[in-house]
Amino acid sequence: MEENLISPLPDYKLYKDRAIYVGTILGRPLVAGYLAAENFKHIGQPNKVKNAWFVAIIATVVIFGVVFFIPGVQKLPNYIIPLLYTGIAQYLVQRFQGNAIKEHIAQGGQIYSVWRAV
Repeated sequence: MEENLISPLPDYKLYKDRAIYVGTILGRPLVAGYLAAENFKHIGQPNKVKNAWFVAIIATVVIFGVVFFIPGVQKLPNYIIPLLYTGIAQYLVQRFQGNAIKEHIAQGGQIYSVWRAV
């Protein structure tokens, strides 16, 4: 009996964590939600697509709430809040998609460039 030693390459692309990181810094949490949702669709976890969008929308509402309703936030340097939500997005992508992205790349799957996320 012969084994198939060559497995077919995945026919889809994923956004790598770095692309999501750069997209989040430039486009806010909604971009992170979109990119994570696209990855969830492709890695076969469609039930998590809605969760990604939900977290992105809630994060956006919270950020606007903090900026507009908490006094003294204007005194913070402009880069603190974006770095904070970008770090959180990076952690969530690593936790929920990191292994799937690494496995996809190991199987010869392609990834989108950072420029597509931008």
